[in-house]
Amino acid sequence: MPQVNYDTSTPVLVTGATGYVAGWLVKRLLEEGFTVHGAVRDPDDPARTGHLTALAAQSPGTLKLFRADLLQEGSYGPAMEGCGVVFHTASPFTSKITDPQRDLVDPALKGTRNVLATVDATPSVRRVVLTSSCAAIYGDTVDVAEAPGGVLTEKQWNTTSSIGHQAYSYSKTVAERAAWEMAQAQSRWKLVVINPSLVIGPALSETQTSESFALIRQLGDGTLKTGVPHVELGAVDVRDVAEAHMRAAFIEAAEGRHITSARTVSFLELAMMLREKFGDEWPLPRRQVPKWLIWLVGPMINKAFTRRMIARNMGLAWQADNSKSKTELGLEYRPLDIAVQEMFQQLIDTGQLRRK
Repeated sequence: MPQVNYDTSTPVLVTGATGYVAGWLVKRLLEEGFTVHGAVRDPDDPARTGHLTALAAQSPGTLKLFRADLLQEGSYGPAMEGCGVVFHTASPFTSKITDPQRDLVDPALKGTRNVLATVDATPSVRRVVLTSSCAAIYGDTVDVAEAPGGVLTEKQWNTTSSIGHQAYSYSKTVAERAAWEMAQAQSRWKLVVINPSLVIGPALSETQTSESFALIRQLGDGTLKTGVPHVELGAVDVRDVAEAHMRAAFIEAAEGRHITSARTVSFLELAMMLREKFGDEWPLPRRQVPKWLIWLVGPMINKAFTRRMIARNMGLAWQADNSKSKTELGLEYRPLDIAVQEMFQQLIDTGQLRRK
C-alpha cells in the first residue's frame, strides 16, 4: 500500500461539510486528529450540523464551523486561513431542479472557481482534493462503448452532456475542467481529483439531499414494483469515497483523476441485494421492464425519461477501470450489498421510506 502521511500540524478545510460524502470525510479526519474547518451555509443550524459536532465530541480531532456560500466571492477566506489541504466536496446532486443553470451549473462551476480563487490567495494551501464524478468522464452509457476497449478510464472526458441533456453530468464536467485550468495556471498548490460512480451506503445525518437516496427509496416504496429499466452503472460505498479523499490528500505521489467505483451493477441487481435481507416486506422490483415499453410510456410517467435518455442509456453495458484507485491510493473496496442494505435500513429507521 502507498505510504500515507497524515500530517495533522495544519488545519484542513472541507467545503459543504454537511454533505453525504463530506460527513464521512470529516469523521475520518477527526479520527486522525486533524483540526477540521467545516464550511457550511449556516453554522448556527444544529439540525444540519449537529451530527458533525457530535462526531467531534468523541474524536481526538477538533471541528470549527465557518459560514460560506458557493456563489459569494471571498466567503471561503476565513475558513481557509492557515489550512494546508482543501477538500472541495460542495456541489448539488439532485433531480429536483427547475432551472438547470441556476440549480446545478452555477453552484458547481462558479463555486469551484470561487473556492480555487481563494486557494490562490491563501499561501498555506499546498493541495486541493476535488470531489468530481464519473459523470465528468461519460455522459450516457452509450459513451462507454466509444471508450477504448469499451472501458472508461481517467483519460476520457464527458463530451455529450449539455444544459439540456444530463445537466448534472454537464455541471460536474465544466466544474472539473475549470479546476484543472486554474490548477495548471499556477505552481504552488497541487490538484488531485476523485471521480466516484453512484455513491451508496448510510449517511451520518438523518436527512440527505443526495439523489442516491431518492433512487434507493424508489426501489422500496412501490414506485418501481412492476419492474426497473435495464440500466447499468458503477456504484461505490460512501465510506470508500471518503477514504479515497484521505489518500488523495496525504499520499505525496497522488496525482490526477481517480475513478472510484467498486464494480458495475444494474438497478435490478441493487433490488435483489435488498431482497436478500428484506425479503417480501417491501415491494421491491423482481424484473426488468423491456426497453420498448419504457420507450412508449416512460416520457409520460417521468419527464426525466426522455426518448434520448432511454435510447442512450438502457440495455447498454457499463464498465470502468478502477485500477488506479487501487494501486496509487491503495483502496480496497467494500461489498456493495452491505452498503445498499444499510442505506435502505436507515431510510426505514428515519421514516423516509414508506410503502405507497
